[in-house]
Amino acid sequence: MHKPALLAALVAGATLALPATALAQAWTYTGGSGETVSLDAVPTRIIASADAAAGLIPLGIRPVGIYADSPVAESKPLQGLDLAGIEIVGEAWGEIDIEKVAALEPDIVIAEYWPLDGSWSGGPNVTGPDSPLLALAPVTGPAVGDSILTLIEDYEELAESLGADLSAPDVAADKAAFAAARARFEAAVAAKPDLTVLAVWAGDDALYVAVPAGASELMDFQRWGLDIITPEGADGSGYWETLSWENADKYQPDLILVDDRAASTLETALAQPTWTTIKAAKAGAVADWPAFWLRNYRAYAGALDKLTAAVEAADENLVAE
Repeated sequence: MHKPALLAALVAGATLALPATALAQAWTYTGGSGETVSLDAVPTRIIASADAAAGLIPLGIRPVGIYADSPVAESKPLQGLDLAGIEIVGEAWGEIDIEKVAALEPDIVIAEYWPLDGSWSGGPNVTGPDSPLLALAPVTGPAVGDSILTLIEDYEELAESLGADLSAPDVAADKAAFAAARARFEAAVAAKPDLTVLAVWAGDDALYVAVPAGASELMDFQRWGLDIITPEGADGSGYWETLSWENADKYQPDLILVDDRAASTLETALAQPTWTTIKAAKAGAVADWPAFWLRNYRAYAGALDKLTAAVEAADENLVAE
């Protein structure tokens, strides 16, 4: 046999003799908790939390299964995403169908690490150390920090390691739309330097005033010039100050942002007689707060455009009047 042909045959034979794991490309990722996950091959069968799915799908990484904290039809992170062919393995906080997960034979579970809570998406029952999920696949993913933009960039890095093409036209278009929306938002905010804003969640029992440092998107808005009131005292979670409805008027902003994860939140506020003791509420200066659910450029651009319109319509001297 001619020498080059003989050499090729020997290489081919040796390659066939190697185990599959030796041919695969090893994959390593250090998650938001600081722990590193190492696999023999790049994972392809992914179970994702709803938030993680919202970060990955627009970048071209499609999980085989998703677990959410609410019915998928009501899930803000998943709105507008194509979920065809993806198995839903959970639709309530702290719950997951472990038999469905096992049937999907996952390589990895991608979730988010919440430092203030010290836990992964879904809570201890789903992703805690005693969860049966960990017997099926390791859990990893980015940490929720002080910026949604940074979190999206972390998803880009993760998605690229999983094989995503970040130069794909759809990805580039979403990123450009976000950049344009951010520029419009910053211009609107700069035009009203005296505008003050309060972010809230309304419950039947009380009005919950958001601590900006506990919400990544609020910190982005502050970084881009929006003056968001920081409440004087947060509860133990670090996310809210709780006000009785009798004291709802403790803070008087020019514009109120209401947590929009459920339409019932604003409805609850409107039903309270003391809601309109807040001047902005009485004036109708109320807009959506995209609370805790933004995970991709497309969604962020849409939310910023809505917020920009609210800023442009607001009276920065409302409280002074």
